[in-house]
Amino acid sequence: MIYLDYAADAPVDPAVLERFCQVSRNFPGNPNSDHPAGQAARAELDRATASIAALLGCKPSEVIYTSGATESNNLALKGIAKAERHRGKHILSTQLEHSSVGGSLTALQQQGWEIDLLDIRRDGAIDLDQLRELLRPDTTLLAVTAVDSELGTVQPLDQIREILKDFPRCRLHVDATQAVGRIGLSFDGIDTLSLAPHKLGGINGSGLLLKREALVVEPLLHGGASTTIYRSGTPALALAASMETALRLALERREETFRHVQALNVRLREALSAYPKLQINSPAGAVPHILNVSVEGVKGAAFQKALSDRGICVSVKLACSSDGMPSKAVYAVSRDRKRALCSWRISLSGAVSEADIDGFLAAFRDCYAALVRP
Repeated sequence: MIYLDYAADAPVDPAVLERFCQVSRNFPGNPNSDHPAGQAARAELDRATASIAALLGCKPSEVIYTSGATESNNLALKGIAKAERHRGKHILSTQLEHSSVGGSLTALQQQGWEIDLLDIRRDGAIDLDQLRELLRPDTTLLAVTAVDSELGTVQPLDQIREILKDFPRCRLHVDATQAVGRIGLSFDGIDTLSLAPHKLGGINGSGLLLKREALVVEPLLHGGASTTIYRSGTPALALAASMETALRLALERREETFRHVQALNVRLREALSAYPKLQINSPAGAVPHILNVSVEGVKGAAFQKALSDRGICVSVKLACSSDGMPSKAVYAVSRDRKRALCSWRISLSGAVSEADIDGFLAAFRDCYAALVRP
């Protein structure tokens, strides 16, 4: 098997798993319990939280533990919208967002919020002029992904933050799930930021929401002591500690991994460009970890199935999206529905070897010959 779907999930790093097991064995107490075992657990949780905050450039009080990026996005969007509803009910977002963002916005729309989606330029970036035009005094929230999970396009967060300075009541939520550990990212000028460590060798079922200390959001869950009033539930110490390890390792290795993945991406682009009916959808400025392509006349699901039969793991659209529909992201940059229907994604990590790329290219050659009409 050759695994090329790291944007969906990554194997747990052995050091992360060992940390999870170590903390589970050594800290049996509930961090909220007022006895020696609980106090030891609370001290370890505080240590992990302080380390995570230092790694991500925020305060420990701004770290909220969740079950994953989906919960983080729901908490941020619904929490901000409902807390700010007395100021306005207009929200801006994009067509590139994860389904947990789109689903949250749909739920809010059904409850009376007005949602506008920004256009995407051919390079995958949002239209900044349109952003300026659509911002209003009653716009309370802008939700934008830092790195698109289908195309790998990077949004101009610095320019977005500069524009929002003229609209101080508009909160900025950034889904950084595909960005943290892959590119440099600052929490400055951002109100809420979501991520999930399982993309980085962390453990599934854990996530983070960074929330500005002074920002009030309405919680999704109520009752039950936790680390914060904004997210109820018994603190999951082992998950928090393992998340700290996953983030630390990913950030320590980021530059080395980037160079390795970039070389693999260049090789893939050069090799695949030799096929006349293949189109590369990821713009040149996309992160190298993600490469989205279309093969003319072959639906993405069919090509993925053919590769899967040969032991190659790639994805069609997002792992969390519905089947049978064209990719919104590919359609946004190409304006071509057929191309969007034929698209699929290769996603890389530092664990991918040159031998893996050799195996993929050999399987791709066979699939192309079998599926593409001369």
